[in-house]
Amino acid sequence: MATGCQFFVCLALAAVVGAVLGLGEDMDRPMFGPPGSAIRLKETDPGLKKALQFAQERYNLGSNAMHLRRVSKVISATKQLVKGIRYTITVEMSNTQCKKSAMLRTCDFYPESQQLKTEICLFEIWDIPWQATSTLIKQKCQPQSVSEETTTVDNASPDQLVEESVELLGLFKDFMVKYNKVYSTQEETDRRLQIFHENVQIAARIQSLDQGSAEYGITKFSDLTEEEFRSTYLNPLLSQWTLQRPMKLATSARNPAPDSWDWREHGAVNPVKNQGMCGSCWAFSVIGNIEGQWFLKNGTLESLSEQELVDCDGLDQACRGGLPSNAYEAIENLGGLELESDYSYSGRKQKCDFTSGKVAAYINSSVELSKDENEIAAWLAENGPVSVALNAFAMQFYRKGVSHPFKIFCNPWMIDHAVLLVGYGDRKGVPFWAIKNSWGEDYGEQGYYYLYRGSNACGINRMASSAVVN
Repeated sequence: MATGCQFFVCLALAAVVGAVLGLGEDMDRPMFGPPGSAIRLKETDPGLKKALQFAQERYNLGSNAMHLRRVSKVISATKQLVKGIRYTITVEMSNTQCKKSAMLRTCDFYPESQQLKTEICLFEIWDIPWQATSTLIKQKCQPQSVSEETTTVDNASPDQLVEESVELLGLFKDFMVKYNKVYSTQEETDRRLQIFHENVQIAARIQSLDQGSAEYGITKFSDLTEEEFRSTYLNPLLSQWTLQRPMKLATSARNPAPDSWDWREHGAVNPVKNQGMCGSCWAFSVIGNIEGQWFLKNGTLESLSEQELVDCDGLDQACRGGLPSNAYEAIENLGGLELESDYSYSGRKQKCDFTSGKVAAYINSSVELSKDENEIAAWLAENGPVSVALNAFAMQFYRKGVSHPFKIFCNPWMIDHAVLLVGYGDRKGVPFWAIKNSWGEDYGEQGYYYLYRGSNACGINRMASSAVVN
C-alpha cells in the first residue's frame, strides 16, 4: 500500500473521481456511527485482503472485458463493525495480461501504461464471518481519465535532483527557524526532514483540489505525521455519537440571519489561546462560548479557565478528548468557572484545584442548536458565539483563505476537533464561517480558520451548542 505523500496523492485523485461518480452521495449518513467507529486499514490487514479478493472476483464476473483485472493500488480502506464488518475500499483496478480463463493470482499487469486502462473503483462489502458470507453492497467505477502522477525520481536529471534538494533544505531550515524547532539527534532531524518533504507535497495536493480560496502550505505542524497530529491536537471522542449527552433544543432566533455578523467587532471574543500539545480543544470551545455568553449578559469580557475543565471535569478525558455536552454539565456541577489568571493553563492533566470562592462566571444550563446553517447563523447573530465541532481534515496545512474541501475528504460524520464559531460573511461572493481555533495566533489567519458556509462542510453544523446564562 502507498504510504506518506503517495497515500494522499492517491486519495486526492479519488476525491476528484468521486465527485464525478457521485461517490459522495451517501456521505450525509454516518459511515462510522455506533456501534463501530472509523478504523483505517493497512493493506496487510487479513480481513481487507479477503475483501479485496472478493471484490476482484465479483468485478470480473460482472465485466464484459476480455482480460481479467485486479487491484493495482489500494487508495483507501476502512471498516465498520455493524452486524458484521462493512468494508469501504477505494482502489485502482488495472488490466492484466490474462484472459478470463486464467487464474487471477498468477496474472501480471501490462508493462505498457496505455494498456492498463486503469479504473478507480469504490467497493462496499458486507462480511459476516460467523456465517462465512460476503455481499457486495456497492460497486462504482470510473476510468482514470488523466494521469495525476508526478514526475518520478528516475526521470529527473541529476541537476534537477540537486536543485530540488537544495530548495527543500532551504524550506526546512526556514521552517525550523520560524517555529523554533530543535531536534535532539541527527537521526531525528533526518526523519523530520523526510516527513516535512512529504507534507509539502500533501499540502500542494490539498491545494490543487480545494474548491474555495484557501491557501495551504507550510505550517508549524509540517514536521508531524498525520497520526502524530491527530493524536496530539485532535479529539476522536467527538465522533462517538453514543457518548453524547442529550441536550435541550435551543429556541429559534426571532429574526432571519443578517447578511454578515462578527462578534469580534462587538467585544464578545477574547484573543486566540493555545491548547498546546493537549487534546483539550473541547474545553477551549466551551469556555469561548461561555465567555461570550457572560459578556452579553453582564457586559464584561472575562478570560475564563480551561485548565479547570481539564483538571476537574470527571465526565471527560482531559488531554485525551472530551465532549462539549459533558463540559457544560461539569461546569454546572462544579458551580462555575474561575478566571484564567487564578487557575492558569498548563496543557496537562493535574489534580483539581477548583475553589468555589473564586468563581467568576457560571451557567444555568445548555442547549443544542438546529443543524440548519441559516438557523445557526441567525441564532449566532442574536445570541453570541457558538461552540461547534468539525472534521479537521484540511486544517493541518491551512494558512489563509476560505477552505472548502471535497466531502469525500471531509466526511461530516468523522468530527474530531472542537472550535468556536464567532461570525460569518462572504469574501468576494464566497460565503464563510469565521472560526476561532485554539492553536495559537501563529496558526491560520491570526489564529482563525475560515470554512465555506452553506454546504454543511466538514460537519460544521452537526454539533452546535451553547451555554445558557440567565
